[in-house]
Amino acid sequence: MIKYTFDFIIVSLIALGLFIAWQRHQHTQIPFVSDEKKSVWLIEAKLEFEADKNKPVLASLSIPDQIPGYKRFFEQSASAGYGFNIVETDAQRRAQWSIREADSKQTLYYKVQATEDENSQNTEDTEVPSPGKDIIWTQVEELALQELLEKAISRSSDDVTLTRELIKLLSSESMKESTSLLLSNKKRVNVINSILHEAGVKSRIAMGLKLEDARRNQSLSPMIEVYSGKKWVLFNPVTAKENTKEELFLWHRGGALVEISGGSNANVTFSMVKQNIPALELAKTNFDDSAFGLFSVSSLPIEEQSIFKILLLLPMGALITVFMRLWIGIKTSGTFMPVLIAMAFLQTTLLPGLVTFVLIVAVGLLIRSYLSHLNLLLVSRIATTIIIVIFIILMSSIVGHSLGFNTGMTVAIFPIIILAWTIERMSILWEEDGAQEVLIQGGGSLFVASIAYLVMQSSIVGHLSFNFPEINLIVLAFMMLMGRYTGYRLSEFYRFRDFKAL
Repeated sequence: MIKYTFDFIIVSLIALGLFIAWQRHQHTQIPFVSDEKKSVWLIEAKLEFEADKNKPVLASLSIPDQIPGYKRFFEQSASAGYGFNIVETDAQRRAQWSIREADSKQTLYYKVQATEDENSQNTEDTEVPSPGKDIIWTQVEELALQELLEKAISRSSDDVTLTRELIKLLSSESMKESTSLLLSNKKRVNVINSILHEAGVKSRIAMGLKLEDARRNQSLSPMIEVYSGKKWVLFNPVTAKENTKEELFLWHRGGALVEISGGSNANVTFSMVKQNIPALELAKTNFDDSAFGLFSVSSLPIEEQSIFKILLLLPMGALITVFMRLWIGIKTSGTFMPVLIAMAFLQTTLLPGLVTFVLIVAVGLLIRSYLSHLNLLLVSRIATTIIIVIFIILMSSIVGHSLGFNTGMTVAIFPIIILAWTIERMSILWEEDGAQEVLIQGGGSLFVASIAYLVMQSSIVGHLSFNFPEINLIVLAFMMLMGRYTGYRLSEFYRFRDFKAL
């Protein structure tokens, strides 16, 4: 029963750690790889118009809201002297500029940054009212429209295929006489939208922007959007091709693109540039939008983040120590002394840390050997050793500074009490088992600490432990698994090699 309970705990810890990490990745888009980058589009809309002299101006521009295939994460306006606000309604979002007086040509800017997002779908309201007639047709045009519509309906099976066939027929040579009549002095996209409304199809005109790196003075392309019963499908009104999210950045749906009060001759052009930025920096903009943002280390003050960035590495160092002691069989001074030394190495780097540790312990052992002749009690002896260690650190810092070496942080980062206790343990070990055992355990501690340091300072380990702290549940499960191991250690295979020969 105990075995099954233990197995259940292990599986639960691993499953829970993986589940929470995956959910955090899905909701915040934090990457599992630290150096991953994402493409970001910076799009600038430039609105130009002629302002009426000495009159108030109110200008508004339709701006993107929910963009299929993209996620908007930053937007701003650059228009000196104008008040700026973003007005949101059920139908659309509009950038609105206002000023009490303006004169001559005016230029307003709106910038938005967006990145590709596979989870972003078109969630616009599907209950779009369909007007009876967008265009007033003459009797002759009405006959041509009905002929065209009947032929398209006969070749289709639903609203999506009807739209495709209708667009094809408008470009067909066989229907040239009818289409020429319908398209004379009218925009193709308006004609298509009106015919679809005649057929009772939910459709609307959408304006999209073809994204190409480093392009300037681009204009929006009109598209036809048709509701299929489950989602909106976007069509090119000339080729009848269904546009995908990779091909078009949907900017505007329905209504007027630009509205100007106190001005005239409005014109909108677009410029765009593609950038590559770290995915982690991009994901931080999503923290506030997700429940995981409330349970993220990144939500803490910077001072506390720096502390937890080191503390969250402790479980990995402990895992290395458990593996080295229980599976490899390396002797160390103290159970988790190597982990503490490895944490110090994270601040000092490996070589300076090794040199500092060896020097402090060596000098401490020499002084401790003298204290043993004074017959002091254990508590007094350890307290004396602590003070001596502090003086050793102080003197090494002063000497290092005089020689031009920045060793203050290097030596001060070591846990002083642990150093004192290590010196005491090694001194007793020297008296009881000799210098060889001191070298074995001391060398083993430094070796395990060095391995733990190399793992803990890895960028991938630091990234996962800080941004996905639930990963430590998996580390805990592996430590518990290794704790059940009762077989031979790797070093014992070498130790008992002669028995194998027999």
